[in-house]
Amino acid sequence: MGCLAIQKERLSLSIDDLGTGYSSLNYLSRFPIDKLKITRSFIQNIHAAPENLAVTNAIIGLGHTLGLKVVAEGVEHETDALMLQDVGCDELQGFHFARPMPAEQFADWLATHRAMVA
Repeated sequence: MGCLAIQKERLSLSIDDLGTGYSSLNYLSRFPIDKLKITRSFIQNIHAAPENLAVTNAIIGLGHTLGLKVVAEGVEHETDALMLQDVGCDELQGFHFARPMPAEQFADWLATHRAMVA
């Protein structure tokens, strides 16, 4: 199934780990993507390393300019989540919200955390 066929099925396409060697900016114009995912290596030290915040801001700005949602991976602390929300990151994922869990536990987790996910 090609990228356009996937989109027609209302599935989202993301570029994962933007900023690493395997994730090229060239993909932004070649594929019909919906989201950019910022690699956790930029998020982990966002408070201690101003250059990480600068790169994160640049990726968020680029994504929004292109009409894309931006996801931050590896959010582990509330302070990181708040900072990322303040700079306009659209979606956050990481251990701050939930650890990996078996599929059979997910429905219960979702029922008690619905507001966080919305």
